[in-house]
Amino acid sequence: MRVNGWGERARSLCLGGGAALLWVVAALAPPAQGAEITPFRTVNLSPIVQIFGLPAIGTATVLPKGGGEASLVFDAANNFAIDETPRDQIVLDGETYRLALGLRYGIARGIEGGIELPFVFHSGGELDGFVEWFHDSFGFGTGGRDQVPEGRLLYTYTRDGVQQFRVDHPNGGIGDIRLTAGIRLYDDESAAPRALALRAALKLPTGNSAKLRGSGSVDGSLWLTGSDDYRLGNWGHATVFAAAGGTVMSKGDVLEGQQKSVAAFGSIGAGWSPFDWFALKVQTNWHTPLYRGSSLRELDADTLQIIGGGTIAFPTGTALDLGVSEDLNIKTSPDVAFHLALTQRF
Repeated sequence: MRVNGWGERARSLCLGGGAALLWVVAALAPPAQGAEITPFRTVNLSPIVQIFGLPAIGTATVLPKGGGEASLVFDAANNFAIDETPRDQIVLDGETYRLALGLRYGIARGIEGGIELPFVFHSGGELDGFVEWFHDSFGFGTGGRDQVPEGRLLYTYTRDGVQQFRVDHPNGGIGDIRLTAGIRLYDDESAAPRALALRAALKLPTGNSAKLRGSGSVDGSLWLTGSDDYRLGNWGHATVFAAAGGTVMSKGDVLEGQQKSVAAFGSIGAGWSPFDWFALKVQTNWHTPLYRGSSLRELDADTLQIIGGGTIAFPTGTALDLGVSEDLNIKTSPDVAFHLALTQRF
């Protein structure tokens, strides 16, 4: 496997700096209250989907007035999809990394605001060897991976003989900044809480759309997120959560003639925490297609992903999420993606 030195240095610098900031905040934070079960903070990292404003669904509880949370979220996705029809040809072969620094703050009772600053990197398939080994080991087949060069970066789409976009050199930089808000609709504040929140996000076109680090559009999202917790005596506690909403997008720069202006999304998941410091959880994410006018699944099919993993809670108020996602509806999201989220309450 080839490793791009520039991309590695950039990602290492961002990860190290963000982690250092979080640990400074951790030193001033109160002790953790156990392994809170919250949704994974991950989205579809297909290179032609992650540029838009589909949000991670967030928690059903809103931060208290004066309370805050800093976050460092890293996703690494291995993409491989090659498809064609008489009119369309698409190749999505490479890896996309997204590093997001986030901050949320309780502005008033039941109201919070936040900001997310993402960095997006595209590079060759540094995980190709692992993914091929995994597929071979479990009899999933290579899906044509063995027919193309290992470590290649090629994101391209051609329609009616005209190339619509092409990314074939590693690149990285700032993505589209997001402003977020949350309003508490219900919270019984019990030992096994039941909660419902209305959440919103506004995505601004700060990323480079020609390099698929942004869409060139202004996107707004509005959704409901709910959760219900159940105490299980000596077996800890379990939580179920779900969300549903929609995203409205202005005209962007990527496949402008085929881009849709509205998309719906939803999520459902559950988790179990047998100990105060640990929780297991699983989640499915769904959204409608963001493009039209093509019979290619990569562009015009609903996406369904499953994410499995867990949370480790530390006594400083820090929590670490680790997860792996797979595409249940093939070719509409990455073959495999790895998720890491480090959060700190203060």
